[in-house]
Amino acid sequence: MNIVLVHGAGGRPTTWTEVEPLLAARGHRTIAVTNPLASLEEDLAHTTAAIEETAGPVLLVGHSYGGAVITNAGRHHAVRGLVFIAAFGPEEGETVNGIVERYEPAEISAFMRRGPNGEWKSEPSEEFWAEIGPDLSAGHRAVVEAEGRQADNRIFTQPTGKPAWRTLPSWYMVAADDRTLRPDAQRDMAVRMGAVTEHVPGSHYTTLVHPRRVADLIHTAATAVSGTP
Repeated sequence: MNIVLVHGAGGRPTTWTEVEPLLAARGHRTIAVTNPLASLEEDLAHTTAAIEETAGPVLLVGHSYGGAVITNAGRHHAVRGLVFIAAFGPEEGETVNGIVERYEPAEISAFMRRGPNGEWKSEPSEEFWAEIGPDLSAGHRAVVEAEGRQADNRIFTQPTGKPAWRTLPSWYMVAADDRTLRPDAQRDMAVRMGAVTEHVPGSHYTTLVHPRRVADLIHTAATAVSGTP
């Protein structure tokens, strides 16, 4: 199965470093995109281009903000299903900010800083790691710090089109101790989209903390949508 992996705000393909080999070992072809993070519209176009470069059906997987991207990119005719890993799944006309603002502020808000042009970036410190990623190893911290890209505010404020999860089978992994995207928000989105839902302990960095659990869920989804045993 072709699996297109979409990182979150500030991320890179390294989000999937430990997941991709596990999927490859099961015979899947993975494509990890590097979105520009300039706007939801541009990230959608970039992810759609990656879908069109594949031959055959596609399973889309999004982490964090990447869920908003696959919610839109999933309208492409080649996409067969969606997997959300501690990710946003907006409704039509909804924005990432609109979802966040319905809940109490997540702990990460204390560590977010605006750049000179209104863009957002987290500010890691020992306090940050203790609060937001206490389950990360030193090596995993290095991966996250090396990502560290700024994200334009438009990725959070541009509204979603018709959500692909309304018509495609969907799976959702809830990170139970997430202090970046509140677990209650994750659960609510999973219920709203009627997703097959799995819960794991740990922080927002699910792909690094629980790569095997993530790969297992993706494989389950790929098997279901491809019709293979």
